[in-house]
Amino acid sequence: MPTRPEIDRLDLPALMRRVIALAVSARAKGNHPFGALLCDLNGTIVLEAENSVGADGDVTSHAEQNLMSAASRRFSAEELARMVMVTSTEPCAMCAGATFWTGVRAVVYGLPEDALGAMCRSADNPSPPVLNLPCTAVFATCPGHPTIVIGPVLEDEARVPHAGFW
Repeated sequence: MPTRPEIDRLDLPALMRRVIALAVSARAKGNHPFGALLCDLNGTIVLEAENSVGADGDVTSHAEQNLMSAASRRFSAEELARMVMVTSTEPCAMCAGATFWTGVRAVVYGLPEDALGAMCRSADNPSPPVLNLPCTAVFATCPGHPTIVIGPVLEDEARVPHAGFW
């Protein structure tokens, strides 16, 4: 499992800007604006994914879910345990579960889930279907397999792909 000092040595702003660019790309393709990547402890990006809900016609095609599915097919459990997921927005409960089951034990996110929920609310949609459950709460349910969570990182920049979307 990565340690906090190992994660802190990564260029988190550069990695975050990459997933924000993936979120912008997803939105441009008609999908929800989310992006995610997996990197090693040297900061080398080994896999990227975008949200593909619209393209796939599958409401579970979140960026993190897509990333974890691809990662579990490509890497061993030992390799996954030493990787870091960086995501434009805090993983929802489903994506946190996928991350846990894949064996990735370090997550860095940009926009917090409660901030996303606030962006989704409007006069026309006062109660959007958003799970108000921080990923830390999901990961905390299995204390014997801790997951390091760092965020928000570049929160203001991570908001940009969502502006006017919801």
